[in-house]
Amino acid sequence: MAGEEPYPRKILQYMEGFLVSKTLFCACELGVFEQLHESQRPLSVSELAGSLGCSEDGTERLLNACVSLELLNADTDTHGTVFYSNTEMSSVFLTKSSPTSLFHSIEYSSRTIYLCWHYLNDAVREGKNQYEKAFGVNSKDLFEALYRSDEEMVKFMHLMNSIWNICGRDVVTAFDLSPFRCICDLGGCSGALAKQCVSAYPESTVTIFDLPKVVRTSQQHFVSPQDERISFCEGDFFKDELPQADLYILARILHDWTDQRSVELLAKIYHSCRPGGGVLLVESLLYEDDSGPLTAQLYSLNMLVQTEGRERKASDYSRLLNAAGFTHVHIHNTGKIYDAILARK
Repeated sequence: MAGEEPYPRKILQYMEGFLVSKTLFCACELGVFEQLHESQRPLSVSELAGSLGCSEDGTERLLNACVSLELLNADTDTHGTVFYSNTEMSSVFLTKSSPTSLFHSIEYSSRTIYLCWHYLNDAVREGKNQYEKAFGVNSKDLFEALYRSDEEMVKFMHLMNSIWNICGRDVVTAFDLSPFRCICDLGGCSGALAKQCVSAYPESTVTIFDLPKVVRTSQQHFVSPQDERISFCEGDFFKDELPQADLYILARILHDWTDQRSVELLAKIYHSCRPGGGVLLVESLLYEDDSGPLTAQLYSLNMLVQTEGRERKASDYSRLLNAAGFTHVHIHNTGKIYDAILARK
């Protein structure tokens, strides 16, 4: 309205964005949603504070913020005592036992990504990742930095597991992959995407190709011997020979690397790929005019602070695929976080 004092609503919301994130992170890490799930009934502030080992005052403030964020319900009994319970969204996505739990993804965001983002200014100035400042580790070998301890590697694998449990089926069914009977998931990590593949395509088998320590951890914690159509191959996809396959999957892999390294890997896949075979890229695609989507733009900043790579447009991936020898590039936007690109040899 004319004459109305300007009010920077959006800017204030953006300033407070990290407060929202840390409230979610804190509630997850302290076990709020897990405790409410396990109790199988609403709990009061005093009950939750006691079970979590937290102060009643701090717990009450946290719970009320979660209610405003629509992560918790609050109901008052006839005596005026407030009882808290999980919303349906929190039950589905924030409790560890849920098959679509994002708990581990949130934990990784809080304990690793958030610390890297403290040095975003330096990343923008220097144009490189910030592992050395954030964790005191040299990032010359990217995955030595990412997997700087067994605990950190398992945390990253849990992150990937939770992402593909939610987004995996969308990307493996973006195209009809049933003609590809022998599939190789390069950098397949925890095996969650491989599980989505064999579920969607019962006639196919998937080989997970990853670093030896990742393979061992995946076999110990994520993929059981009962998953008979999933096998493993140890190696470094830049240095070692790739298994022959009809289709290679690169899910959230190329965004870690420079254009030069990406073409190097794609060319290697092209030469290993059987005639008529192909490669499926799964990435978060930027719009061609650079106007968004915001999530992909923020992910690209995260690639700056954490890796050597970036998020790209569909045309960028087409260019990289063509440079490696692939033709007949098809793009499928899922309308969700991750999109799919299929290229044939």
